[in-house]
Amino acid sequence: MLEQYLPFVGLIIFGNIENLVLSSQGVVAGVNPLKLAIASIICVSSWLIIGTFGTQILINYVDFIDFFGGFIIFALGFQAMYASVFNK
Repeated sequence: MLEQYLPFVGLIIFGNIENLVLSSQGVVAGVNPLKLAIASIICVSSWLIIGTFGTQILINYVDFIDFFGGFIIFALGFQAMYASVFNK
């Protein structure tokens, strides 16, 4: 059963790291930590459901999904770091 998710391990690991970066950025910006935690749990749960069913449907496109997922995670991380370095 877990074999079908192995191609997505990189996205799972880096996606979770990105979630931590964005949450940290929200706390630094002064967002209410409780609201941020609730929003984060809702988003993670939604992606879990979408990812579980999407993997079963779109397993043939794993390379395409990995590439664009990784690129999006990189772009969000770059955006977060750029904003923190230049105080925007």
